[in-house]
Amino acid sequence: MKIAGLKTFVVGNPPPSFGGQYFIFVKLVTDDGIEGVGEVYGTAFGPKTMVAAIEDMYQRYVEGMDPFHIEKLWRLAYGSGYTLRPDVTAMSVLSAIEIALWDIKGKATGKPVYELLGGRVHERLRSYTYIYPDIANGQDSSIYWNPEASAERAAHYVKMGFTGIKFDPAAPYSPFDPRQPSLESMDLCEKFCRLIREAVGAKADLLFGTHGQFTTSGAIRFAQRLEKYQPLWFEEPTPPEKPEEMALVARGTSIPIATGERLVTKYEFARVLECRAASILQMQVGRVGGLLEAKKITSMAEAYYAQIAPHLYAGPVIGMANVHLAAASPNFLILESIETWGGFHGKIIKKPVQWEAGYVIPPTEPGLGIELDEDVARAHPYTGKNLHLEMTNKVIQ
Repeated sequence: MKIAGLKTFVVGNPPPSFGGQYFIFVKLVTDDGIEGVGEVYGTAFGPKTMVAAIEDMYQRYVEGMDPFHIEKLWRLAYGSGYTLRPDVTAMSVLSAIEIALWDIKGKATGKPVYELLGGRVHERLRSYTYIYPDIANGQDSSIYWNPEASAERAAHYVKMGFTGIKFDPAAPYSPFDPRQPSLESMDLCEKFCRLIREAVGAKADLLFGTHGQFTTSGAIRFAQRLEKYQPLWFEEPTPPEKPEEMALVARGTSIPIATGERLVTKYEFARVLECRAASILQMQVGRVGGLLEAKKITSMAEAYYAQIAPHLYAGPVIGMANVHLAAASPNFLILESIETWGGFHGKIIKKPVQWEAGYVIPPTEPGLGIELDEDVARAHPYTGKNLHLEMTNKVIQ
């Protein structure tokens, strides 16, 4: 069995666009007709450039390969041009291709991917969601900075079954971070934590998100304001490039530190673990280098008593890759969901993800257990327009 064909899909994610403005899906086809689907995440360049990069890597390393030889492919792609260094763009492309190869391997063997990653450890997977606006009832994105409305929405999610609620009201973040947080920002964020904790009680964990906005001292000051509300984590308090500084934050607070969505390969995560910068790793399977690389990082984390919480903010293919990784990982903590996997995430695949009362149920079908609906993908091409801006203008009007 050899890889004989490639398809790419750049799909516009209609407003409210939870998960990003567009998804880049990859489909590989073997010479005996087995198809596998993958997805690129958080690209450094626009979709046209990324599609060209996918085609380039496919032509150089993937076409004609045995789909079971993932380890060899990984080394060839990683060492391309003798760089032998973590590269966000190359690893994002490789991740999509690698996920598709696992889908093919599962289908060829008649097994779900998690059974090929060591076997299922968890029968169901605890999930969390961001606080998203209730679009159906006219709520707009201003909820992200409204503590009262967010607390009400958090209580709604808890009634649905969620036991983890994520929010990040410390924005804005910019290319000029890190910075010291303002007193006004800290007051607002503390109010968020207080009102949401009052709304959900002990029924749900609070997951406090940031995106590397703060200096080391600023992050410690910030964390000290939030400790009394017992968040499950303080996410990426400082920029990801220097985990030694994030480790100082970890030593300066009782809140567990989570990080990883912007990191690639085992090598960058090794520094995080060695520095004790975080005890919760949020690898992004569509960026880190694929499922096998994510599994290696997960195993490294075990040796440091660290847990994993795979990052999602993407499409359903990466979401399902996360499910298989989590199902096969003893040190899995919690899984990111975009609400209950409905909306466009549910339309772009032929069979919905099974979500029940706060938990995702791993599929039993071979491979990833989902199929991309190509008709829907073609019907929603990405136009290059700023869909979020269009949505905002509609709300203003």
